Amino acid sequence: MNHPHRPEGVDLAARSRSRRRALQAIYAWQVGGNRMIQVIEQFRHEQDMEIADLEYFEDLLRGVEKNLAELDAGIRAHIDREIAEVDPIERAVMRIAAYELRHRPDVPYRVIINEALEVTKRFGADQGHTYVNGVLDKLAGEWRAVEYREKSRRS
Repeated sequence: MNHPHRPEGVDLAARSRSRRRALQAIYAWQVGGNRMIQVIEQFRHEQDMEIADLEYFEDLLRGVEKNLAELDAGIRAHIDREIAEVDPIERAVMRIAAYELRHRPDVPYRVIINEALEVTKRFGADQGHTYVNGVLDKLAGEWRAVEYREKSRRS
């Protein structure tokens, strides 16, 4: 049976693993200062990438790098400090989710936010997910206004 919001052939578990690996890669990129292509190569050679959606993983990384100024500007509008002062895990999560909100309309915004909250709960600070949720919810209302309003009306 087809799920109404799932594109044909998308393995959601593999996508979740891709987001977790992308978080680790973006984190490494932020702190290590390596070029994104080097980070992608490093992660591509790890065994557990075989169980992730490698194409989606690379799209997230390249998308964050290519659109960093736009993503950070969107995030900055909804935070109370400079982006560099945000916890590096939360910053990486928000950058990935912002990329998906802005450039992956095939993924429902609620899926993006839920996935971001799950990885933040797993890898971030104790109440980090609350902060991330507040920022991403505002960003979704802005960047996915039509979809956001439709969901709000139905809820």
